[in-house]
Amino acid sequence: MRQIEWAMWANEQALASGLILITGGIVATAGQFAQWYLGTYSIAAGVLICLLEYPRGKRRKGSTMERCGQKYLTRVVKVFGPLTSNYYIRAFLHLGLSVPAGFLLATILGTACLAIASSIYLLAAVQGEQWTPIETKPKERPQVGGTIKQPPSNPPPRPPAEARKKPSEEEEGAGVPVGGPQENPMPVTDEVV
Repeated sequence: MRQIEWAMWANEQALASGLILITGGIVATAGQFAQWYLGTYSIAAGVLICLLEYPRGKRRKGSTMERCGQKYLTRVVKVFGPLTSNYYIRAFLHLGLSVPAGFLLATILGTACLAIASSIYLLAAVQGEQWTPIETKPKERPQVGGTIKQPPSNPPPRPPAEARKKPSEEEEGAGVPVGGPQENPMPVTDEVV
């Protein structure tokens, strides 16, 4: 049985909890809750978490599907080096960001989700996982002139390759018509009744 890569699950959980924190912060701020300033904190923390978690890390085995537009944020995350690639630091960062939002009812769900993501990141760090960016390899474009051996001689639609056999020299010499109009061996008469 294969080993589970916990960082992948933690990344999805943290991204979702960042979005939940933003939503709860908007509700708390717009609703002018008693501690609405914690709602604005939750919006800022949620945006920070979403920016940090949007780029997926590369898996050890198999392929990793890159998120749309991830390559731009990957450059930003790579700049911070070990602060963003070490999962111990991410676990404690998420846990620390979740604490103030836990004192407001509108953001308690985001806090709980972020605490779960923090524990999954801690488990990933204990397993020895580390964030590595997905590097896209430039695709080699084939030379146009090198791939075309000989251009097609007849226009589409073309018959299958077996039916496209060229007539042999014997058939041409024997009087078998190769192309053009052919004579009908049966006389055709048009009788109208």
